Amino acid sequence: MSEPAGAPENEGRGFAAGDGAVLAVTGLKRSFQQGGETIHVLRGVDLTVSRGEIVALLGPSGSGKSTMLQAVGLLEGGFEGSIRINGEEAARLDNDGRTRLRRDVLGFVYQFHHLLPDFNAAENVILPQLIHGAAPDAARARADSLLGSLGLGHRLTHRPSQLSGGEQQRVAVARALANQPALVLADEPTGNLDEATADVVFAEFLSLVRGEGSAALVATHNERIAGKMDRVLRLHEGVLE
Repeated sequence: MSEPAGAPENEGRGFAAGDGAVLAVTGLKRSFQQGGETIHVLRGVDLTVSRGEIVALLGPSGSGKSTMLQAVGLLEGGFEGSIRINGEEAARLDNDGRTRLRRDVLGFVYQFHHLLPDFNAAENVILPQLIHGAAPDAARARADSLLGSLGLGHRLTHRPSQLSGGEQQRVAVARALANQPALVLADEPTGNLDEATADVVFAEFLSLVRGEGSAALVATHNERIAGKMDRVLRLHEGVLE
């Protein structure tokens, strides 16, 4: 794949084939019908994310980034093409199989934190671990460790309404990493924060993801944030450039 002129220094930087792929997408297409017209959102996307690699999916609003993440996250049907996650072909899985893959392999961070308002910070990170089958004591220790690494060791018992926007998003990051996913999918993870807070939270996100050994595919329209990742893919009108 040729790289566009003026690409960031790290754009297109390759990883050794031996690293293995946690995500392999081939010929991904998605269309919608709107008022008798067919809207082509994804027009045959191919991409691979290696284990431990952090990749930016860069593009303006409406370019298909969120649709791409919904497809890869197995959150929505109606797609054509192949999505292989940890070597499993998603199209061959039933609903239970897709749920298992999301639970065991994927972590999600959204622009809005979507924390459970009646649970405190630690409980929001403990709950997905209990659903995953972790022992309560181990889940508590893991939550405390993750939140502590994000500077929230003193905020464990605070509910979302008692936390700042940046703190809420840090809890969301910890929740996404709680079950040690092979791949984290992040959709504008700092898009709801002011620039200074966004820089700090995103730096912590990168540090934590790398420290956990997870891969990540991060959708963003922010060139500056994209330039901090291992590789940048540009999505324009449903096509990767």
